[in-house]
Amino acid sequence: RVRAILLNSGCANACTGKRGMADALDSARCAAAGLGIHPHEVLVASTGVIGALLPMRKLKLGIPAAVSSLRRDGGDDAARAIMTTDTREKTAAVRGEILGEQIRIGGMVKGAGMIHPQMATMLSVITTDAAMPLSLMDKIFRRVVERTFHCLTVDGDTSTNDMVVLLSNGAAGAVVDVKSAPFFERGLERVCEELAKSVARDGEGATKLIEIIVQHARTFREGRQVAKAIAHSPLVKTAFYGQELNWGRILAAAGYSGISFDPDRVVLRLCGIPIYRRGAGVGSSKSRAGRALRSRDIQIELDLAQGRAEARVWTCDLSHGYVNINGSYIS
Repeated sequence: RVRAILLNSGCANACTGKRGMADALDSARCAAAGLGIHPHEVLVASTGVIGALLPMRKLKLGIPAAVSSLRRDGGDDAARAIMTTDTREKTAAVRGEILGEQIRIGGMVKGAGMIHPQMATMLSVITTDAAMPLSLMDKIFRRVVERTFHCLTVDGDTSTNDMVVLLSNGAAGAVVDVKSAPFFERGLERVCEELAKSVARDGEGATKLIEIIVQHARTFREGRQVAKAIAHSPLVKTAFYGQELNWGRILAAAGYSGISFDPDRVVLRLCGIPIYRRGAGVGSSKSRAGRALRSRDIQIELDLAQGRAEARVWTCDLSHGYVNINGSYIS
């Protein structure tokens, strides 16, 4: 079982050989000693520069200080402490009722760049006070992660370090079973989706959150593949940064996604406004769509007219700020 998670930001402790593994174990032992638990009950998560060694002298001073400052309402402090290039802390929570007992699901996430799950330089911790069998918890969580965190991309780059974990302590007294599992899964998905969207909204240098919805695909995976091709396109992302209605770039990205479809049957909408259908642009809606590009949140809907599946992917625009941050990330 897991009773604590030790997260550090600024240093990935990746590609650091035997010394890096020893430092990770040493930090877990340090946390366990302060908490009075076994080191194997501590999960270790790191994010930051690859190839740098953990500053163990600082950690051995900081870990006891963090242990001594633990408190029930310290969630926001933890969310702020794990930030790297994030501009704000990211948390989400829901509350519900199972068999007359109140349950809660809440979580935090950090991440702003090098984001292309599975899962990228993203650390997320989600907790619930509901109890459930481990096998059921695992199935629910994997399905939810597939539809949320694995539908998130900022720049198409996957890092060496990522983690999302769900912990349950059963303190609510409610037990999730097969009958109540769909209710719990909806709540968990709501939390994970909000966290995923908050990462995209806070992407490095981002000025816009972009939600890409591929409708009437043959399968969820095919729809997501098309949506991710659009989300990864630098031409699409820079066009949205410049607030330019270049819908051809969206269709071109969908076309090279590897999923076949009939472009004459496709309908493309921007913030609900049709901009392409029956094989050509919709000239009458050009000015309305142009105004919609000024919005902070942008929604792209691409109807493939093939099946009944739908997929959603969240990303952001690509600005000068992203280049500035990553051009001098180490220095």
